[in-house]
Amino acid sequence: MGKVSAGFPSPADDYIEKTLDLNELLVQKPAATFFARAQGNSMTGAGIFPNDILVVDHSIEPVSGNVVICAIDGELTVKRLIMENDQWKLRAENTDYPDIMIYEEIDMVIWGVVTNVIHSL
Repeated sequence: MGKVSAGFPSPADDYIEKTLDLNELLVQKPAATFFARAQGNSMTGAGIFPNDILVVDHSIEPVSGNVVICAIDGELTVKRLIMENDQWKLRAENTDYPDIMIYEEIDMVIWGVVTNVIHSL
């Protein structure tokens, strides 16, 4: 017995070439990519809101201006990496939060560069 549609055919069906694959669009290097969920509102100015999913590439060499995921004294955070006046710092994209100055004494590891943000409207 054949199947029949109970709705109207979509005119857009004539233009569909292939399905949308978010992994293909958002993940350049699968072995070096991980996902993290944002917490807090320190990065709202960069379009990162609580519960957003961050696509993070561990293989990208971080440079000044990148948004990065890093561990500071064991705590994970997402901030913008900035070199200013020969001083590295982590900057929030919300003026309610101060910069975090990076000194040799601080136990900090950059886990990766945020390449994409996924959030609901």
